[in-house]
Amino acid sequence: MKELLRHMVEHLVEDREAVSVTEKESGGELTLELRVAAGDMGKVIGRGGGIAKDLRTVVRSAAPSGKRVNVEILE
Repeated sequence: MKELLRHMVEHLVEDREAVSVTEKESGGELTLELRVAAGDMGKVIGRGGGIAKDLRTVVRSAAPSGKRVNVEILE
């Protein structure tokens, strides 16, 4: 999951080295915390949050059956 998100985001941003994904699991729920360079934040979120929503949809659909996955985009 972590590598899938990292791979997708690295193809959206200018500063690939700044992409960081951290996994945190709590109560059977996996949270992926995504960090990118400040200048790339708009590219990851997209107009009206469209790209962020699409990233979340792809990651959730790739999750194992019954596993809840959230993606948080942090500054």
